[in-house]
Amino acid sequence: MAKRPIILHPDPRLKKVCDPVSDLSDDLRRLADDMLETMYDAPGIGLAAPQVGVMSRLIVLDCEKNEDADPRPTVMFNPEVKAASDERNIYEEGCLSIPDQYADVERPSEVTVTWLDRDGRLQEDTFDGLWATCVQHEIDHLNGKLFIDYLGPMKRQMITRKMQKLKREKARA
Repeated sequence: MAKRPIILHPDPRLKKVCDPVSDLSDDLRRLADDMLETMYDAPGIGLAAPQVGVMSRLIVLDCEKNEDADPRPTVMFNPEVKAASDERNIYEEGCLSIPDQYADVERPSEVTVTWLDRDGRLQEDTFDGLWATCVQHEIDHLNGKLFIDYLGPMKRQMITRKMQKLKREKARA
């Protein structure tokens, strides 16, 4: 396993729709392992393949926050929301590609998702709470959508300007 660099907004790759995974190769499973290591190191609770420069429909997440609980690393190839509740939740979201920027985002409070696991088996589960928010946030990445796209234009532009400045500072360092 190896940590991978995380792409920062604004970057055109973060706005592209990703290609479905047609064949679960060992390279893709290794990518999933690398993404989990990168996510845990960041630290974050979710990461999508385009955030590490790979334009494939792959996400990883682990929203287990209880210190006493075992980690629950989850790998999803071709995840898709099949059903969403009418009830909504608001969570303060952040993103590893938009560090240190947070905003309240409203999403369905419960979603049913299908995906292929690392062995190519079709899975389906219903998520609620933080898990529901996280899986929707990561699937959005696969569709070229960022959490700031849910914000008003002024707030979105302000965050984008801060990120442009951050990228300039990192380039000079």
